[in-house]
Amino acid sequence: MFSWWRQQPFLVTKVRQLARLARESHAQPMTGVPQPAVLVGPEELGVTFIGHSSFLLQIGGRRVLVDPVFAKRLILLRRQRFPGLLIEELPPIDAVLLTHAHMDHLNLASLRRVVRATRQLAGHAPEVVVPAGVEDLVADLGFRRVHTLEWWHELEMQGLRITMTPCKHWGARMFRDTHRGYGGYVVSNGEFSVYHSGDTAYFSGFREIGERLGPQIALLPIGAYYPDSYRVVHTSPEDALRGFVEMGADRMVPMHYGTFQLGREPMDEPVRRLLAEAERLGIKQKIKVLEEGATMRLPTR
Repeated sequence: MFSWWRQQPFLVTKVRQLARLARESHAQPMTGVPQPAVLVGPEELGVTFIGHSSFLLQIGGRRVLVDPVFAKRLILLRRQRFPGLLIEELPPIDAVLLTHAHMDHLNLASLRRVVRATRQLAGHAPEVVVPAGVEDLVADLGFRRVHTLEWWHELEMQGLRITMTPCKHWGARMFRDTHRGYGGYVVSNGEFSVYHSGDTAYFSGFREIGERLGPQIALLPIGAYYPDSYRVVHTSPEDALRGFVEMGADRMVPMHYGTFQLGREPMDEPVRRLLAEAERLGIKQKIKVLEEGATMRLPTR
């Protein structure tokens, strides 16, 4: 067994990295205070940042959670900031979108609690959308219906059009289950459209997503980019901004920073670099940095 383990340099490296990050994640107390959920009208768009890559979207009168992670720990890795919302204070959720199977995006305990809370409030559970190959992980969590999508495939659900978009990442839950899909989503109701990229490195697909789907709001990751080898699967702040410009969206909301120490960069560096680059490009007014629990509201046009 040990000889086999020594012959797996990738696994050994990853386990050592995770062990170090887990130790460091407990060095400081958690910060932040959950906020009451801000509810918007059916003619408005509401984008609430929960933390990391977790969002509550209110669009077309529907309430959609994307990659909801409320857990304080991912096995041994502890979050650095509290979630911006509490599950017990959420409105009933119509749908949950999961971008891929990594534990900082698909948290089984959080999903069970979301299902239970919505069932208590609405009398039924939400639906869930996952990439192809991920459905087995959510099959027994109590969702009303499980939908699977592949890149560029779309789904009409409860008055929303949900399209899965490509990205440059990977989707295995552990190490060997590489059959699992991964991607982002564009959610639209005809009036508003929101793009959540999931985890991704910079790639030419940002331009294609803009040309084909034209999202207005882009939720893009800016953390876990150092050392530079991490940029094979993650965007730096400058990479994310380049993708935003090429996509042609109206506004960008950063994500995937400040919650879990997944890279070696300082926790406060991603936002500083993002705003500095946006100012250099003359588009700082298009960047909306949300604190955990804060909601961006847009009225109907």
